Amino acid sequence: MPYDTVNSFAPVSLVGTASYLLVVHPSLPAKSVKELIGLGKGHVPLTFASSGVASTTHLAAELFNSMAGTKMTHVPYKGGGPANTALISGEVSCYFGSISGSLPHVKANRLRSLAVTGSKRSSALPALPTIAEAGVPNYDVTGWFGMLAPAGTPNDIVLGLNAEISKILQLSDIKKRLLEQEGAEVVSVTPAGFAQFIGTELKKYLEIVRISGARI
Repeated sequence: MPYDTVNSFAPVSLVGTASYLLVVHPSLPAKSVKELIGLGKGHVPLTFASSGVASTTHLAAELFNSMAGTKMTHVPYKGGGPANTALISGEVSCYFGSISGSLPHVKANRLRSLAVTGSKRSSALPALPTIAEAGVPNYDVTGWFGMLAPAGTPNDIVLGLNAEISKILQLSDIKKRLLEQEGAEVVSVTPAGFAQFIGTELKKYLEIVRISGARI
């Protein structure tokens, strides 16, 4: 796959991936994903916060609605901080937030965590199930971090950057910092593998947008 698959950028290296965290207000009578689905299919009007229209936190919840058969209503906020604040204050029922942003509130008992959104359990929260494990088979939404260069960057430079970044990502303190600060786990792939990964992600989110009708 050519390196210029993402507009004017050349994929260099995938740095890491991070699940989102499904959290609910403590007053909500749902202590599991299945219980949340039961409420969402019943007569209880549920709402979900997001960090903005068409953000990943929005699309993660829309995919959940589609796959779980729930009808939660979207309430967008201007960023993850305001979304967490709204959930803590009881303005909304749940939020698919970043681990780094929502976990401190879980530890302080201001929010309740139900599951992580990725296909695998997070090393930051190994006891917490994935949404797929907890009742929505094949559900998978994962945030990611990567390095890009301008389109047209010579292939030898792209490969050299990828090799150096891969070495850095194997350092134990880098792995620890990414996990503790971002809830992210290191992933090393070739530039071509990163380009393929981006292509797959674009197709997935385009489909979620189509299903949900999300618009900026």
